[in-house]
Amino acid sequence: MSRVSEIKRITNETEIKLSLNIDGEGTSTLETGVPFLTHMLDLFAKHGQFDLTVHANGDTEVDDHHTTEDIGICLGQVLKEALGDKKGIKRYGNAFVPMDEALAQVVVDLSNRPHLEFRADLPSAKVGTFDTELVHEFLWKLALEARMNLHVIVHYGKNTHHIIEAIFKALARALDEATAIDPRIKGVPSTKGML
Repeated sequence: MSRVSEIKRITNETEIKLSLNIDGEGTSTLETGVPFLTHMLDLFAKHGQFDLTVHANGDTEVDDHHTTEDIGICLGQVLKEALGDKKGIKRYGNAFVPMDEALAQVVVDLSNRPHLEFRADLPSAKVGTFDTELVHEFLWKLALEARMNLHVIVHYGKNTHHIIEAIFKALARALDEATAIDPRIKGVPSTKGML
């Protein structure tokens, strides 16, 4: 079963082409125009063992908001499509990731009920040129479009770069677990019979 999806999304603010292979090798080809986001997506692909390609051209002369938000939208949509009917998946994933002094936890449920719980204090408003408030924006649009329940808890940390990096690595590992096929599961992992 091939769990691959791609999307092309064009608006007046961005043009994005994105593809995802859930059962990949952790390779990425990324051109986002937002250097810090590129770094985070590279980590996401590597630590989730996803193959991810992103070509984005956005109005970064304004700021990074539209590009970051729209990449989150596209990634959520392809993740949902690549999962198909979700038969045999573990559904839930939980990961703790330390990054030097920071410790992040991400818990996901591929439930078809979108929710983001974001419990993270980011000490700095910027990392390089990147507005750190966009981390929440990216994750909310990802959760909404993938229709998943996403909980992000930063237990502690002082360096904003380290905190965000730990979040993205934990997100990758939690999604890797949740999307994994468990041969013991027959059909969809829900008493409702559907997700």
